[in-house]
Amino acid sequence: MKNPTALDRVDRRLLRLLQADGRLTIAELARQVHLTATPCLERIKRLERDGYIRGYSAELEPALLGAGLIAFVQIQLDRTTPDVFNRFRERIATLDPVQECHMVAGGFDYLLKVRVADMTNYRRFLEDLAALPGIEQTHTYVVMEELKSSRAITIPD
Repeated sequence: MKNPTALDRVDRRLLRLLQADGRLTIAELARQVHLTATPCLERIKRLERDGYIRGYSAELEPALLGAGLIAFVQIQLDRTTPDVFNRFRERIATLDPVQECHMVAGGFDYLLKVRVADMTNYRRFLEDLAALPGIEQTHTYVVMEELKSSRAITIPD
């Protein structure tokens, strides 16, 4: 990954604009950063090539798509060995309700963010999760109200 300080003012502005609205046209982006279309497009391609831009997507409404319930799940493994970590990593990637999975330091090993339709579906998910090898214990925290949800990255000036 490149050093963020290697980005100039125009690069950072392009990243902010695209992060806010990935559907902006090259012409609109160029206008907002005071470039013509060709150099603007070249900068965006460089930012993609250098890994600053990982991709583009649409933000969907989870409740309308049967994924209105959020739960955070702490997972403690029975052993912390490379083979157990690798098996867990491979298997957790196959569970569609898992939106995020983070290995953490502290009193447990992984923290999951899970989205499902309701508690009945969460119960089914939990059964699938419990079937994974190496899991010793889980603790679930069901979200009652989502106050802030953002994928935005703060881009330094």
